[in-house]
Parts: sequence; C-alpha cells; structure tokens
Amino acid sequence: METIVIVGGGAGGLELATRLGDSIGAGGHAKIVLVDRSPTHFWKPLLHTVASGKLDPQVHQLDYSEQAANHHFHFMCGEVLRIDRGSRTVEIGPYHIDGIDGIGGIEGGAEVLPQRRVRYDKLVLACGAITNFFHIPGAAEHSLTLDSVHDAESFRKRFLASCMKASLRRAESGAARADAAVNIVIVGGGATGVELAAELRHTVRTLAQYKVHSLDPVRDVRIRIIERGDRLLPQLNPRLSRRAARYLRALGIEVCASTTVARVDADAVHDAAGERHASDMTVWAAGVEAPDLCLSLRLPVNRLKQVAVSPSLQTVGDPGVFALGDCSSYVCPVNGTALPPRAQVAHQQAVFLAEVLSRRQEGPLPAFQYRDYGSLVSLSEYSTVGSLMGNLTGSVHVEGWLARVLYRSLYRLHQRALFGALRTGLLVVADTLTRPTRPRTKLH
Repeated sequence: METIVIVGGGAGGLELATRLGDSIGAGGHAKIVLVDRSPTHFWKPLLHTVASGKLDPQVHQLDYSEQAANHHFHFMCGEVLRIDRGSRTVEIGPYHIDGIDGIGGIEGGAEVLPQRRVRYDKLVLACGAITNFFHIPGAAEHSLTLDSVHDAESFRKRFLASCMKASLRRAESGAARADAAVNIVIVGGGATGVELAAELRHTVRTLAQYKVHSLDPVRDVRIRIIERGDRLLPQLNPRLSRRAARYLRALGIEVCASTTVARVDADAVHDAAGERHASDMTVWAAGVEAPDLCLSLRLPVNRLKQVAVSPSLQTVGDPGVFALGDCSSYVCPVNGTALPPRAQVAHQQAVFLAEVLSRRQEGPLPAFQYRDYGSLVSLSEYSTVGSLMGNLTGSVHVEGWLARVLYRSLYRLHQRALFGALRTGLLVVADTLTRPTRPRTKLH
C-alpha cells in the first residue's frame, strides 16, 4: 500500500487530503498523511476579519485530527524540517503545547510529540505562501503580517490597545487630535489590504458605538493604503478598481497609489519620494512568496521561490513530487502567464490531484486546466465589488448586495468541500440563528 504525504493543511492541502481519504483512503488502497505545524485549520481569505475583530477564529477553526478521523486520513502535527527526496522521507519537528501561537507550536512549552519521520511514495507540496518583504529596509522588523490566525489575533489586540490608549490620553490631558490619533498604514492595495482597511473602519465605528473609546472614528483613527501600482485591486477591471477606491475614500481611508515604499521605521513608513507616513502600526500586504522549504528541495523555482510544475502538477525534476496552490508555479500553456496565488486556484488543483492520485492504472497523467471564475473583494458591510467569468456571458461586473451574497458563498463552498452539503447547510442555519447573539466586534 503506497503512502501519499501532503505537506500543508491550507485550503488546497486539506481539501486534497479529505478527497483522497474518502476515496482511496477509505478503500484501503493508500495511506494518506497530512502534515501541518498547527493543530487547526482556518480559511486564509478570512484572516482580515479576524484582524478586525469581526470574526472569532475559535468558532470557525477546524481540528485536523477530527477531520482526519472522519475522512480516513492521518494527521501529523509539527513543522516540516527537511524533505529528503533520495530516501523519500519527511522529517517533522517536535510539537509543544503553550507554544508560539498560544495553543501549540514548535518552540517553548512542554514537548508533546517528538521529532518524527514519515516515508512517502508520493509527496504533495501544499505549504502555501508567506509574506514577501521584497528586501525593503525595516519592513520585516517593523511590519505586521496576516499569514496566520496568530498574526491576525496579534494585530487585533494591538489595534484595540492603541485605540484605547489614545482615547485615554484624550480624556486625561485633553490632547489635540494629532497627539491622540491612531495611524494605521497598510502597504499593498491588493485584496488583503483593501479588505482589511474597510473592516478596520467598520470596527472603529463599532467601538465608538460600544463607548469603548472617545475618538472620532474617521479623524482620530487614520487608515492609509500605500500601493506601488497606479490603482488598487489590479486583478479587477479598472472601473471596479476606481469604484472601490471611491468607496474607501468615502469611508475616510486615504489611498496613495503609485507610491513606492523605500523604508519602514517603528513609527513611520517612508516612500521613494521622501514623504514620511506616520504609523503606529504598519501592516505589510504587498505580496507573497513560497516558504524556504521549497528552496531546500533543490528543484527548479521561480523568483518567488515557487516550485515549477508541469501541466500534470508534477514538479520539474521529480515526478514523484507534486505541488499545488501558492507554493507552486504553474504557467498556463494558453497565455503563458503564471496562475495567481488565489484560493480558487488551490481548490481546482486539489480537485484535479484528487482525481489523478486516485487513479490505479498506469499511463501518462492528464493536464490540469484552470478556469477563472472571477474575483470578489469585500468592503466590509459597506459594499462588495468584483467580476464573474462565464462561458456564455464573459466577464460580468457585480457589486452591492448581490456581490456580497456571492462573496459569502465562497466560504460556504470551501466548507462544503470539507464537510459535505448536509453539514454545511446545518452550519449555515446555526450561524444565522446565533449571529444576533454575538458581538459585532471581538474585544477580548
């Protein structure tokens, strides 16, 4: 019986493990092993809602061990330290409780699981991506990121603390607005940066309604987006990009397009034109790259450290190793461009690999074909903009309530892939019934 090891439990890796477990794993034809450094899964496109306090991650996290038990695969918790392609082994680091993320990690606390090794016949790299600082001086040292739930929760706590401290300074000393203001700078005008900015504005207004602080939601909590390109959301139609920018400006969010960051300090972001942007908190959302694990495999990679894959998603140089999602570089043979790091890419590649790896007959593997269904960007409760792609209709621009409904359905489709239609339907009903009893912003 062959062993298929999947490194990374993100949207693509977990869905692949679930599909393979339900097929060849349940039938005893293969042993499916999923490896991830965290004991729980969270859908990464929603991390900005965790950072703003809108969504409680504990409610929406999924335990890998439970998913493994229900879908006939094995889960091993720990960071992948080394992959030896010669002996076909994956070395997994020890797992500790009370580690770096508060619920378990790779350092600190008591060791629960020792360092281990697992042998594979086929290996799938699904380790996602991490923030790319592009070697900008001070960016890594003085910026916050949204790579994980831990990062998002850290930002939320610091943001709430900054608002409360500024409000206290105003109340105690009657400080001028310039002294009491909270300055947030978001570097990167893609989906993550835009969605985070809108959610933060909604959070500030909620805090004011909660009487948590006495700051003016717009004038005293200043949110600024710095984007190197000439417009926000370059993946969208220019008209929709301009519409999103107008929405943000109407919310009091400053948009600085065509602005290149030259240096990041602890209290400011400096651009190439010499302007200083005061910042109490800087969030880096300007791009991603694959983790260093991909470099250690000594396989062909691109400038973002993504492993090059063939049309069958096999890595170039080792047909026994596959790669999907953000850590892979798949160049579309139709137009010669690489697929973007998006959830729908990881989903489609997981579906493709689940079919390919379940095949028991020998022969050449089919080629992956990507279909772009469009993009949707949420502007919190204020609006949603995007475009849908169809064979008959082409590109259709959507915004407002319809776009908001479609945007929310993306997470439900992810849940359906993991839990099935019945359980997802029950989750929707439960969420609808309990929503009025939950706070609009998580304060603790």
